[in-house]
Amino acid sequence: GLGDVYKRQGFVGTGIGRLREGGITMLNIDSIENGIVIDHITAGRGMRVYELLELDKLDTCVAIIKNAKSNKFGRKDIIKIEGVLNIDLDVLGFIDNNATVCTILNGRLVEKKKPTLPEKLVNIVSCKIPRCITSIEDVDQVFYLCDEKAHRYRCKYCEQEYKK
Repeated sequence: GLGDVYKRQGFVGTGIGRLREGGITMLNIDSIENGIVIDHITAGRGMRVYELLELDKLDTCVAIIKNAKSNKFGRKDIIKIEGVLNIDLDVLGFIDNNATVCTILNGRLVEKKKPTLPEKLVNIVSCKIPRCITSIEDVDQVFYLCDEKAHRYRCKYCEQEYKK
């Protein structure tokens, strides 16, 4: 089943260690017993996800795997968060809609879901219009989803469309 696939990929279990393979020492980041795995992050976006989710503020083990092999995408990033299940993942749909969020409990995959686009972004992106109040005053940068299919957001204050 699905749990077996994740067990083979190292999402379920515990421990971090080193392996010797052909005279090369490789880092082995083993699976987690309880926590969240953010899989299928577009290669190179893992650190941005780490920053925007403020994972540096957690007092728990967080593993970032960059450029892991992926049959589906060629390369991908993965983030494993041990012991924490209550992270606000809303922004993940905006950053990378390819990502998958896997919840692990007692060594078993209990939920796997794709993040959705958040209705509102606060201090994730900035308005580029010099006349916008956000350029002049110290206010939150707030953008609202205006077109879900096209992944378009507009500034709350000046209604300028955000362009990536």
